[in-house]
Parts: sequence; C-alpha cells; structure tokens
Amino acid sequence: MQPDLSWVGVLEHHALRTPDKPIAAFGDDVVTYRQMQDRAAALATGFQDLGVAAGDVVGLLSYNSLEFLEVIFAANHLGAIAMPINWRLAAAEVAFILEHSQARVFVCDEELLALGTDAADRLDDGPVRVAVSTDAPDGWARLADLRATADWVDRVPVEGDALHRLMYTSGTTGRPKGVMLTHANLAWKNFAHVTELGVTADDVGLACGPLYHVGALDLITTTMIAVGATTMVHRVFDAAAVVEEIERSRVTCMWTAPAMVRAILEVPGIEDRDLSSVRLIIAGGEKMPIPFIERLRRTFPSAWFADAYGLTETVSGDTFLDAHSTVSKLGSVGRACPYLELAIWDESGSPVPAGERGEIVLRGPKVFKGYWRDPDATATAFAGGWFHTGDVGVKDEDGFVYIVDRLKDMIVSGGENIAGSEVERVLYEHPAVVEAAVVARPDEKWGEVPVAYV
Repeated sequence: MQPDLSWVGVLEHHALRTPDKPIAAFGDDVVTYRQMQDRAAALATGFQDLGVAAGDVVGLLSYNSLEFLEVIFAANHLGAIAMPINWRLAAAEVAFILEHSQARVFVCDEELLALGTDAADRLDDGPVRVAVSTDAPDGWARLADLRATADWVDRVPVEGDALHRLMYTSGTTGRPKGVMLTHANLAWKNFAHVTELGVTADDVGLACGPLYHVGALDLITTTMIAVGATTMVHRVFDAAAVVEEIERSRVTCMWTAPAMVRAILEVPGIEDRDLSSVRLIIAGGEKMPIPFIERLRRTFPSAWFADAYGLTETVSGDTFLDAHSTVSKLGSVGRACPYLELAIWDESGSPVPAGERGEIVLRGPKVFKGYWRDPDATATAFAGGWFHTGDVGVKDEDGFVYIVDRLKDMIVSGGENIAGSEVERVLYEHPAVVEAAVVARPDEKWGEVPVAYV
C-alpha cells in the first residue's frame, strides 16, 4: 500500500498548524486554511449527493476566484478529478472536453453561464450543471446550496498514481488532449519548485493570470499552498491592478506571461511605483527578447527574474534561470529543476553534443501520466521512455538550455498554446470557406498572433 498523497492532505496539514493563516484573498474576501478545508469538505458532500465518486471528473469553467480553488479541493476530497477548462475556448470545444472527459459534474462561473449553457446543451447526456451564482438559471444547481449540509463526508485517501487533475491542452492535429496529472506529479512539482525558488510561508503570491493555466495555478498558487503561504487572486489580468496589489499587499512572488509583463511595464508612471517587495518574477511561455528582459530587471530592481520553461504535461516549471546567471546567461531559460532529467535528442533518439540543436525530452516524477483516453498519443509522446516536448533547444556546456524553435505546428500567443488546426477547423465550418491555413505572425504585444489565409 502506497502512502496517501492527496493534495487535500496538504490543505489539512496547514489547516491544523496555521488554521487562521489566509490561504488566499480575493479583493476583500479572505479565506483561511481552516475555512478552505471546511468549505471543500462541505462542497465535496454536495458533489457526492450529485453522484460524484472517486475517479469521476468535475469540470470547472471559471474566471479566477476562491471557488476555483475550493472546487479542486472538493473534487480531490472525494478522490475525484478536477478539470479546469480554458474559458477562451468556443462552445463546441468546451462541449468536446466535457464529453471526452466524461465529466460527471460541470461547475460554471456566473459570468460564463452563456458559454457553459451553450456547450452543455450540445450534449445529449451531459454532466450535472452547477452554477457559481446568486440565482441559478433553469437546469443549474447553485454551488452554495451544495455546501448546505450538516454531515460532511470523510476524505478519500489516494495513492500517488491517482489522478488529481485533467487539463486539456491544444494539440497540433485533431482535438485537444487531456493531460493526466497525478497527485504525485503535483507533489514532486512542489518539492522541486520549493527547493529551486526558496519559497516559504512568509511569501505572498499573486495569481493574476488565468488559473486554468499551469502558470498561475502551479508556478504560483499550488507552490504557495504547499508551504502555507498566502496568494492574492485577481479575477482577470489587469496591469494597473497588479501594480496596485504589489504596493498594497507587498507581493513577493508572481508569474507572468510575456504579454502580461509588457502590459505591466506600460502602466503610466511605473518607474515611480514601489515594487521593492517583489523578489521573484517567473516568466515564460515563449522565448523572450533580451532587451525586454533587461527592461524588466531595471523596473523590478529587487527581483530575481527567473526565465522559465515548462509544459502542462509537467505541471509547469521544468527549467529556471538562476539569479547568479541572469546576466551571464541572458536569453537562456536556465537549467533543469530538481528531480527532473532534461536531454536534447536528434531525430534518431540519440543525445546531441553541447551546442547542437535537437528536441527537448524530459523524464522524472513530475512528468504526467499520459493523455486521457488516448493511448496512441501517449505512446508517441513517450517514445524511448522519455517525454517528447516537441520543442527544439540547445544545451550549452554548462547545462543551460536555450529554446530555439518548435517541432510542433503551434502558435504561442500571450503564453497560450493555439493550434492552427483548431482555428482552421472553425473556419471550415463557414460555407464560404473552401480552403484555409492558419500560421503565426510575430506581434510586439502577444509574441505571436494567429493569421488566417482563406
């Protein structure tokens, strides 16, 4: 019997030792570790009443909120699988994810109910619908009503190989693929990032990017929770609000996609703001120009700018550029974090010498289990026993990695992966379109934007 590695166990640990410490704040709404534990247990009981059991999937379409974290903990409390969904997707894509994942319950944010209803209505036998809203529309239960129960169900212990989360990511062909992240994957990610980044309970994190993305959820929020720290949660990204939050809450750690950093640097009077509390800025999601990195370092003089590289399939953060090498290795995404092996392979599957290009492959306990209900894609991704990222890199003689290209036909816009094939599929639904191709165009704000030739 393996030990219980449930993510909820981490919440219980801090709820017992520092019950009154805030786990997160959303504006004036602050929730402590004990309160989050209680809310998650109550919601889990409501989910169980809807038929959710261990191994079932709970879908979540939501802007950032305290309920976002609560739903994940509540699902895991039952041994069920949380599934955050990208709210930038079209209704047909959300519907595909709900159907392919075989979601038992679908939780939807009040402001996204139009999208959620459109998606769920496309399914003949869809999940039970739960709305995070004051007044639930017809066909939807209210999340708050699910918590209104006196007797809470006991937490289900889970082994490390059990699924903690499903995250659908854009594929180069066909539909999105469901990345299976286990409780052990998350635990090893947290071990690695706490070791690498030196995060402690005294830190204050800022989740200003979308929590459906591993950047905001895992490079910041789950790492903060792992050590018992507090995370300030913003519903959506707003550059001016970020600067205000840094000054008000003395934020120490944050993750930003390059497009978000650019917006922050363009806030009027940014040079005169007190940003001295920030000690760590994790960035990544695309290759960042060196002049841009230099400007960022001037604006945040107290911060370690940790340029990073990572994927959804590895719970984010595979490499980090250490503070001592920020200047000498400018342009690099750093070296592999603890508990992870990184190699550069040629097309035949052999390692290449330092300085030569090849595909980045990864191996270690934070690497995902495989793709949900897609054994062929899983086998292809793990050919040779290592995970094939599809990214082309170079490792220098000191082990520092440089990202130079992508094997995959992928557009990276604002840190988000966009498969050209998915956009093309939507275009082909229009009767006037005979043929279409979608490619990337460089963009100063977003890094890349998709351009359609029709």
